[in-house]
Amino acid sequence: MPPQHSPAKDRSAVRSLLRLWPYVRPIRTRLFSAAFVAVVASCLGLVIPLVLKWIVDGPVAGRDPGGVWLGALALLLLGLAEAGLFGFRRWLVARPLAGVEASMRADLYRHLQRLPVAFHDRWASGQLLSRGTTDLMLVRMFLAFPLTFLLVNGTTILVGFIILLGQQWSLGLVLLAPIVPLVILCSLFETRYAIVARQAQDQVGDLTTVVEESVLGIRIVKGFGRHRSQALAFRELARRLRGTELGKARLLAGIWALITTIPEVAIGAALVLGTVQVADGGLSAGTLVAFLSTALALRWPVESIGFLLAMSQEAATATERYFEVMDAREESDTVPVHKAVPGGAVPKDAMVAKDAAGLRFEAVEFRYPDAPADAPPVLARIDLRIRPGETMALVGGTGSGKTTLTALVPRLHEVTAGRITLDGEDIAAMPRERLRELVSVAFEEPTLFSASVGENVLMGAEGADDGELGRALEVAQAGFVGSLPHGVDTQVGEQGLSLSGGQRQRLALARAVVGRPRFLVLDDPLSALDVHTEALVEAALRRVLEDTTALVVAHRPSTVMLADRVALLSEGRIAAVGTHQELLRTNAEYAWLMSGADADADADADRAHAEEGVR
Repeated sequence: MPPQHSPAKDRSAVRSLLRLWPYVRPIRTRLFSAAFVAVVASCLGLVIPLVLKWIVDGPVAGRDPGGVWLGALALLLLGLAEAGLFGFRRWLVARPLAGVEASMRADLYRHLQRLPVAFHDRWASGQLLSRGTTDLMLVRMFLAFPLTFLLVNGTTILVGFIILLGQQWSLGLVLLAPIVPLVILCSLFETRYAIVARQAQDQVGDLTTVVEESVLGIRIVKGFGRHRSQALAFRELARRLRGTELGKARLLAGIWALITTIPEVAIGAALVLGTVQVADGGLSAGTLVAFLSTALALRWPVESIGFLLAMSQEAATATERYFEVMDAREESDTVPVHKAVPGGAVPKDAMVAKDAAGLRFEAVEFRYPDAPADAPPVLARIDLRIRPGETMALVGGTGSGKTTLTALVPRLHEVTAGRITLDGEDIAAMPRERLRELVSVAFEEPTLFSASVGENVLMGAEGADDGELGRALEVAQAGFVGSLPHGVDTQVGEQGLSLSGGQRQRLALARAVVGRPRFLVLDDPLSALDVHTEALVEAALRRVLEDTTALVVAHRPSTVMLADRVALLSEGRIAAVGTHQELLRTNAEYAWLMSGADADADADADRAHAEEGVR
């Protein structure tokens, strides 16, 4: 979950909205042109009362029907011109503002891909999704309507009051009287509305998260019969959001009622005073008609202030939420000065000292960025060397730090202290793009995308051909692909849930080996396979491991046997390194771990034989 903020205390709506300028600047000409056109159209509406004054004091008073028809024609032309100009304004901004929204959404998605894993661990996916959809829609709506009409209506009100004071200054002063209380009311409304607007948009993100998790975890929900509890959780969040939205509606209704009532009272007072002046002969009937028509024409610009301020506050909150993500620091590819070389990294053909070759962990420590300062590190003083072409198995109990250690190699997390080198080169000095070309990974819980089987596998090696794809599928023993409806072109669906766990894991393994990486990091890649498939995959994988330097998290003795040496990780430290047989003889913890694994392997074998008998 992201941190919650109080907009009234720690940010200004104007300052938040000004951050949109880099996106608006490319379309500023059309935006300013649209605002100018809207101002002209709105001011044309103020000419209509002047025409009415001429009609009443001229043709009507002089009983001239021809003049009345001429005035009616002028009113019709003014109305058509006003409508046409407002339509032209809409045409000017529609396409550019859709482009602004698309550009902001593309920047957000691009930025999310470059943010560290620690950021994604902290943020709920629904909160990020709502920022890329609902919030950006609010921003576009603000740029299309409130931004323009705050200027247009302000200009219209100013011009209108100049006309009113010019027609009859005493009545104009009566209509100016409500300005001070209206300004105070709008200021109070803006402060309170900002708070509930932020609450509502955060609650939309929470609701989106619940929906997304329920859909992705539908098998768990159904399997454990938790649909009632999930529905209750959703209902509670929806109830909270409903309450917040009703609070927004009450605030908006209150300010709208006051903004409508106060000017209406002023217009009523001006009507009474104007009628008295007409009766006394101090004011012409045409002037009174024009005055009241102008005042009525200003009703919408005044009454819309509350509505426009509400939309502006929601847009300011949406902008703030958008930039909360955009301000997060991306993964850095900065090369330390003392390591900098032409091209930003050690040349691929550079000579590497024999004792520096391979994969090395040198006094590596790691603690999570948001961990308490007094918390012990997850990994402490890791010193480990994997020689070129060697396969090192990493063994340890649950919570010992195995997965965290493997995540440090492709820099999914940054080491807190020490360093990791590939063939003598500090990975912190490498551009991430090159590092991830050298290192390929397969995780224990494989993730597949809504794409074809082939596209999912070839994500592991840009530019790989069909031959490489076929070889990778063969290594992973993914022959089941041939029986899929469209072979490698079969769409696997969201997260690959249309496939079994073992099938997803084999495709993830194929993705890891398709590019023939120099360094391979596998986090228990065979955990979801049955013993027979595991044996076939291990036989094929053994050939791949001959040509690469590999670190393999292992829980089963059969996986450990793929390795040349084994490292035992215990409580965040390397407790022992040696061959499987050596550690069995000399390390009690390792022998205990492997004895449990042997029992699990025997149980798996018994289950497999039982299943064969049933068949």
